Amino acid sequence: MSPPEAAADADQGLALHQIGVRFGGLVALEGVSLRVPPGRTVGVIGPNGAGKTTLFNVVCGFVAPTAGTLTMDGRPLRPRPHRLARLGIARTLQGVGLFAGMTVLENVMVGAEHAGRKAEAAHEALERCGVAQHAGALPHGLPYAVRKRVALARALVAEPRLLLLDEPAGGLGADEIDQLRELITGLPGAVLLVEHHMDLVMAVCDEILVLDFGKPVAHGSPDEIRNDEAVADAYLGAPA
Repeated sequence: MSPPEAAADADQGLALHQIGVRFGGLVALEGVSLRVPPGRTVGVIGPNGAGKTTLFNVVCGFVAPTAGTLTMDGRPLRPRPHRLARLGIARTLQGVGLFAGMTVLENVMVGAEHAGRKAEAAHEALERCGVAQHAGALPHGLPYAVRKRVALARALVAEPRLLLLDEPAGGLGADEIDQLRELITGLPGAVLLVEHHMDLVMAVCDEILVLDFGKPVAHGSPDEIRNDEAVADAYLGAPA
């Protein structure tokens, strides 16, 4: 590969450059840099209040950074929540965020970009997530784990190039987390994952960023993070 081609590949995907966020006198993030290349799963972990959700909100455009920049494929990125789908970005929420008055299929169709085949694409996403049999049901009558899968199907239906997963294992049992692990590892695009379940993080992530009080304290492979003393002090030694 020639140097120009290598440089072009290095620019692909989402990149955060020295991101800082302040809310008045509170420093929520400081000096956070991160790349999420195509086809990679990058995890962000840390104690409660470490800045993980703020980082997600910066990527989604809900929070404007007070320092630093974002790029996508090497070009400046100024995300706005209503434009995420156009950018090829989809996000799940810590809860499920489904519309109570709409069927499962209709909820997933909301995320479909291709107007001509919304129902077909929604069915395919539900099949992929293992919940197609609930297509005609209303969400409120379904178990929480099923609703989480429906929410994931809604994020996947647009075939995003970057999927942001915010605590996808929250409220799930061990078997359900194993199924989630298989689903995440089979995704073709890039994934940015915030999660407290360390077994899942270590199993699916190619690299992990650890935050503590809004600052990066470690960044590396799962093995490097597992053996980092600073990480053990800040997070791994504490209850999940």
